[in-house]
Amino acid sequence: MKTSLENILTSVYKEQMISFLHAHPEYFEEAIELAISEKQPYSWRAAWLLYSCIEENDLRIKKHIGKIINSLANKKDGHQRELLKILLKMEVNEDHEGYMFDVCVSIWEQIDKSPSVRYTAFMFIKKVAQKHPDLLNEISFLTQDQYLETLSPGIKNAIERMIS
Repeated sequence: MKTSLENILTSVYKEQMISFLHAHPEYFEEAIELAISEKQPYSWRAAWLLYSCIEENDLRIKKHIGKIINSLANKKDGHQRELLKILLKMEVNEDHEGYMFDVCVSIWEQIDKSPSVRYTAFMFIKKVAQKHPDLLNEISFLTQDQYLETLSPGIKNAIERMIS
């Protein structure tokens, strides 16, 4: 049987989902657990909803950062993208930053993945490299032609603007 949150995730428009989660904060933890789970179609939608309901460095997400990062590897592209977008809003501490960087590099290097998930992973790579300038050499390696050729023209241009 569907929970109230699961029902909302599959039966109303996004604005109504956001209103529901704001009006019922008791469902926030369930939304996080759904977002990192493999309970489709709810998991991707929960991550998508959470991104729209959180603020920069949201304390409600902070304690779940490790679980979110650990759940990334086995998700499909769209689901990965939504979880990465949540993490981009967060200040990831050094304990998680290295592993998160490695996960994002792995996603970026998979040229058969969706350009949007690769772009989102690259945004995190760039964010970390700005904090740690010694990683800038890694960025130049990761932006060689073999990694850019499968991207759409718009995303390729966005990446090129990001690195210039």
